[in-house]
Amino acid sequence: MLRSTLRFLAAASLLISSACADILVKSGEKVAFLGDSITQQGWNNPKGYVHLVVDGLAANGVTVDPVPAGISGHKSNDMLKRLDKDVLSKSPQWMTLSCGVNDVWHGAKGVELEPYKKNITEIVDQCAAAKVKVVVTTATVIKEDLANAENTKLAAYNDFLRSLAAERKAPLADLNAMFQERIKKENQPGKLTITRDGVHMNPEGDKIMARGILKAFGLDDAQLKKAEEAWDAKK
Repeated sequence: MLRSTLRFLAAASLLISSACADILVKSGEKVAFLGDSITQQGWNNPKGYVHLVVDGLAANGVTVDPVPAGISGHKSNDMLKRLDKDVLSKSPQWMTLSCGVNDVWHGAKGVELEPYKKNITEIVDQCAAAKVKVVVTTATVIKEDLANAENTKLAAYNDFLRSLAAERKAPLADLNAMFQERIKKENQPGKLTITRDGVHMNPEGDKIMARGILKAFGLDDAQLKKAEEAWDAKK
């Protein structure tokens, strides 16, 4: 009887570990979230996307230590300048990189595509040198009208992010594609359905961001369902 019980427990333990085998981030690791006001609010709001990512991982048996690093108004050049202080000095194992909206949205005070590419590449290179793995996220949207000038310009920035992620074999959370799919489904250009003001997330926008990042971390549909159930349980 004892041997049977031990075999059962061993098998159960193997099944539990297998359920999390494909999740890239592991319990006890630090995950930094580098970004602008979207990321800052994703942390300051208890139901923002940063907390949803952390809670979603926990629901699947992975407990991480978040390192919030979002500052309102920041662009790629600002993030590069503070990367060491706000992220690398904290010695995380992972970092999500959310950058691009302000580089375009700020117009003449923004960052054009070529210097943006250099800034983002340097951020990724410095992380690699420090052995910090990066999840690249595409920039979301600038107002919920996909045909406007800002989103048209932003497309090239996101194409670069996709290419860089593929080149460096980094996990990609294609948030822009997810947002576009949702906006097209609504088919009401300009109507706010996933943001509060065209840029910053409402509850549904935060969930879309969190789902995208969790998928990039390797969660499958069943694991995402567990995450969503955990979010709903906190209401």
